[in-house]
Amino acid sequence: MNDRLAVFFDPCIFDHDTGRGFFEAKASPYMPVIETHPENSERLRNMYGVLKDGPIAEVLDWHAGETAARSDLERFHLSAYIDELAAIPVSESRAFSSTTVFGPGSYAICCKAAGLVMSAASHVCVGKGRIAYALTRPPGHHAQPDMADGYCFFNNIGVAIEKLRARGMQTAAVIDWDVHHGNGTQEGFYEDPDILTISLHMNHGAWGKTHPQTGAVDEAGSGAGLGKNLNIPMPYGSGDSAYVRVFDEIVAPVVRRHQPEMLFIAAGQDANQFDPNGRQLLSMNGFYELGKRARALADACCDGKLVLVQEGGYAISYAAYCLHATLEGVMNRSASLPDPLAYMQEYTDGIDDFINHIRTSYEMALTTGG
Repeated sequence: MNDRLAVFFDPCIFDHDTGRGFFEAKASPYMPVIETHPENSERLRNMYGVLKDGPIAEVLDWHAGETAARSDLERFHLSAYIDELAAIPVSESRAFSSTTVFGPGSYAICCKAAGLVMSAASHVCVGKGRIAYALTRPPGHHAQPDMADGYCFFNNIGVAIEKLRARGMQTAAVIDWDVHHGNGTQEGFYEDPDILTISLHMNHGAWGKTHPQTGAVDEAGSGAGLGKNLNIPMPYGSGDSAYVRVFDEIVAPVVRRHQPEMLFIAAGQDANQFDPNGRQLLSMNGFYELGKRARALADACCDGKLVLVQEGGYAISYAAYCLHATLEGVMNRSASLPDPLAYMQEYTDGIDDFINHIRTSYEMALTTGG
């Protein structure tokens, strides 16, 4: 089989309008320049551009993908919640929180966003290719079964996993290296022994009623799912070496024990060193190394079946470069784009103590029942 990457994309995702203001707040009366919301179409336009015209364009196959039907969404989300979103008039915008804006016509776009991930997962599941990437927005990993959160409305990965399970897949693993805790994916599968969810994120804790989960290590799953959720709250300022060591020494062994049939990556780039929404220090090379490791882990555990899904990444230009680096790592290609920005000092002090803390805390959560 040729080592190519299937990319699932539809330009309608550019039409999801999150508005403008003072970053995520209302516009300031003192400032003449009104910013776009961080989760805007420009970030995805640059990602599209670096893939369509950049060095790996020759190994990419582009696909339009399907649109998620109501029945697809209901496998992960509650009907009443879907009704709430579907009832918003097409011409109206609604803020579910100060950060989470549902723009005019966003319901159809959100269905398409989930459908792109479903199509990428199906492409890999049926053997059309071993690797697929969904270039999609709005992101999904904060969306819980009954609640929008953190720019997210439908949990794109959760919807895709449930569709594959309806077709016979039994086990999967999700590694989420977006800089924020993947609380929606955790919530949807928290008691499920067949779906392993792992989140590496900056240690931001809970952030209100839409994100009550803390992202701490002791949130390890419950009931039959005890041990199937692993949270790794990374210290602020963690950079390339910290993320790579945590992947090698904590994440990979847990995934290998689970033996999933397919590996999903919630591939946000907002842990990059210049992201306005993160406080970590990953460079292009850090994402390249994470991509290589994701590929190697999929090869070892699930016959190379790997699906990457776009989540965060809000440094409009640098996030696109980090995406390109990630996919070159996934494709086992030499890095071809030089890092255009100077590298800042990464966190290295105390990483041994941190890794030992995560291990012991996770083991303690398993023995005490989460």
